[in-house]
Amino acid sequence: MDYQQSLDYLYGLQRFGIKLGLSNIQTLLTRLGHPERTMRIVHVAGTNGKGSVSVATALMLQSAGLRTGLYTSPHLHSFTERIRIDGRAIPEPDMVALVDLVRAVVGTLPVTFFEFTTAMALLHFHRERVDFAVLEVGMGGRLDATNAVMPEVSVITPVCMDHAEHLGPDLAAVAGEKAGIIKPQVPVVIGPQQPEAKRVLLARAEQSNAPVCLWNRDYRIVEHPPCFDFHHADLVVENLRPGLEGGHQRQNLAVALAVATVLRDHGLPLPVKALRDGVENVRWPGRLEWWRGDTDVLLDGAHNQGGALALARYLEDLGLGKVRWVAGIKAPRNPDELLAPLLPHTLRLYATVPPVAPSVEPDKLVQIARRAGVPAAVHESSAEAVAAALADCEKGEVVLVAGSLFLVGEVRDFLMNMERTR
Repeated sequence: MDYQQSLDYLYGLQRFGIKLGLSNIQTLLTRLGHPERTMRIVHVAGTNGKGSVSVATALMLQSAGLRTGLYTSPHLHSFTERIRIDGRAIPEPDMVALVDLVRAVVGTLPVTFFEFTTAMALLHFHRERVDFAVLEVGMGGRLDATNAVMPEVSVITPVCMDHAEHLGPDLAAVAGEKAGIIKPQVPVVIGPQQPEAKRVLLARAEQSNAPVCLWNRDYRIVEHPPCFDFHHADLVVENLRPGLEGGHQRQNLAVALAVATVLRDHGLPLPVKALRDGVENVRWPGRLEWWRGDTDVLLDGAHNQGGALALARYLEDLGLGKVRWVAGIKAPRNPDELLAPLLPHTLRLYATVPPVAPSVEPDKLVQIARRAGVPAAVHESSAEAVAAALADCEKGEVVLVAGSLFLVGEVRDFLMNMERTR
């Protein structure tokens, strides 16, 4: 197969949908000779921030001279972004070879897209002899394909309501699914949590006899924007200038620093310079990313209530005034919950559909906005929506693109094409 045929095969696996459970991935990894057992692993779950924590942790390990794999999802532009070693995406020929190798052992096993790609990532990391792999959970934790591994450290970033149709109807149920990555005697780093989620996570850690490194008990930050200090009983790092924007990202970077501190305490030689590099040089496109031009565009992958609240706080902190918001939301997310924190900051809503099915009807977004007194209109495509927002902007106004990471990726493509044709 060539690269496009490999992609077609992978996306064809989506016909099996989302199927939570470990039997398929365990069978696959057995047939592949257990590649996951040849590397040390950091396993990251949570609702929001797990990608940011994963990429920062991987950069800290890489900066310490450790060959480091990183597995994240979804991607912005190319599938190859999901599987990286030392910051570089997997080359297309390697990806094609991996599809062939994993496909050869699948047989009649009805594997899902995510199960297959998880096996690919672990096999690639094994073949490339990585020292560490940082794995981001796809959804939930307990029954996620990444949970077939035995990590050095488990990590749980902030938990909020998301994927209720798969993870449960309330915060305790969702936290219980995330807590499923906690393993007996394996340290767990817990990020900022709502009280109900924190109770569930700590109870699971106690049941598992897993040592806990807890936000605001075992580690914390002192903010003095644009910098912050990291405080842990075993490590203090001062005057960190984060490479990611927003107060919530400073918290995410503190979680990554706590992971590094736990690894240091277990004998891994991670110099403070490597930790500082991971905080200050980290980049994560599409997360509070500014696209500067005649009119500035702010891209953010906020796609649930927690992400929308964090984005709203960022807009408040900047004192930007109201923005022109290009919005598109993947179904079955609750559009009322996502729009409510941001509509007070919105001058006009440009409703469209993200390039993923199913999606929330743009008409629904328009109705919600108008009920809140915000002018709104439907646009057939994200390119049309962005072009309209840019055309409407007066001097000093900003266009916001948020609601779906898939939407952000498509708009980034549009903006890059605009730059190339100038």
